[in-house]
Amino acid sequence: MDRRQFFGRFALGLGGAALFNLLNKNAHAASPIPNPFKGILDAPHFAPKAKRIIYLFMSGGPSQHDLFDYKPLLNKMNGEDLPESVRMGQRLTGMTGFQAHFPLAGSIFKFAQHGKSGAWISDLMPQTAKIADELCFIKSMHTEAINHDPAITFFQTGSQLAGRPSMGSWLSYGLGSANENLPAFVVLISKDRIDQPLYARLWGNAFLPSIHQGVQFRSGKEPVLFLANPDGISSASRRKMLDRLAELHSLQFEDLGDPEINSRVAQYEMAYRMQTSVPDVMDISKESDAAFELYGEESRKPGTFAANCLLARRMAERNVRFIQLYHPGWDQHGGLPNGIRRQCKDVDQACFGLITDLKQRGLLDETLVVWGGEFGRTNYSQGKLTATDYGRDHHPRCFTVWMAGGGIKPGMTYGATDEYGYNVVENPVHVHDLQATILHQMGIDHEKLTFKFQGRYYRLTDVEGQVVKSILS
Repeated sequence: MDRRQFFGRFALGLGGAALFNLLNKNAHAASPIPNPFKGILDAPHFAPKAKRIIYLFMSGGPSQHDLFDYKPLLNKMNGEDLPESVRMGQRLTGMTGFQAHFPLAGSIFKFAQHGKSGAWISDLMPQTAKIADELCFIKSMHTEAINHDPAITFFQTGSQLAGRPSMGSWLSYGLGSANENLPAFVVLISKDRIDQPLYARLWGNAFLPSIHQGVQFRSGKEPVLFLANPDGISSASRRKMLDRLAELHSLQFEDLGDPEINSRVAQYEMAYRMQTSVPDVMDISKESDAAFELYGEESRKPGTFAANCLLARRMAERNVRFIQLYHPGWDQHGGLPNGIRRQCKDVDQACFGLITDLKQRGLLDETLVVWGGEFGRTNYSQGKLTATDYGRDHHPRCFTVWMAGGGIKPGMTYGATDEYGYNVVENPVHVHDLQATILHQMGIDHEKLTFKFQGRYYRLTDVEGQVVKSILS
């Protein structure tokens, strides 16, 4: 029996064999078709500390000066010009580059130390302050990108230029899916904060097989677009259609040998199973009142950041590998006090709830949570500075992110900025260093997870990046 006859005899073709392989684990050894959801690595490079990532991306660039990086000198010198000896002619954006003066802007918010670690946190984040001893603050992050699109793209893909795979896609490619009924990489966006563009390429697979792209889950009746069967199409007829389509794809694969054909079949099969699994994971109606109280009342409203944090925990329970939350709206060039109050109200209780919930369910140790934006904000005011109002421009030279769980040392602060909060003076952490550290916690050597494309081997961290070992437990 030749290969064509073999697939024809069993009337399922390549896609059916792949489905059988996925649903019947005992068939793995005998099946000639590899599991399309299995990663390229037979095993992690070393024992992982984390099984999954929840990345809370604060799109727009939160002001570290008003949240975590306490600089009393700015209040003391409020309104005075930024000394040239501090700036040293460094690049500015076109929004403030032509200002005649750069008046230092101290924060109008009150800071205090919290927990045994003594972490400095402003009164904008009272709930986050309660979990200070669970967090590791990195105050010495820096990036080369000074505008939103390249800066966000840099964090998500390791390159300022579009066209590289996202971090979640790299993890899916390397480790595969830990849940055969849900994607390895899921994206949730706060629907009530869509005030800046977030392109699908930020969670795209680029040149990796398309099965590794992120899948956006939306609030509402249709969490994944075009997933439900059209009117008049039953589940049984959909199953028959997929079987026949798989047969045709198997013939095409024989002729062309294009692996993307296999990916397409696998995606069809995943979509079929997601018709049941997605409504289940998205249904929060069975969550207890205590859970909603923990995350905040906003968690009852689908599409809010709080609701997405609750969904992230539900996905973590189901072993989704990479869960990416985007919360836009942090780009406060003017009217910062009112704008950042709104943003912090959105995320403060929900972040507290997520970390607390993961911990009480025994999931925090194996889940790495990351919080931060694409860059920081300037220590001087963009536009007019008053006693109650100011704005801050983009600042890539230094900013703060925090991490929790997943083998990260809790209750510590790493790195430091100068007394003006303008430059890193201790333990700088580059974007590629953070990416290398995240991969490391998942058991991946960032230098060894590569993909050859157009004659060159690519990786998430490009040609640099060091694991920040000092923050690892």
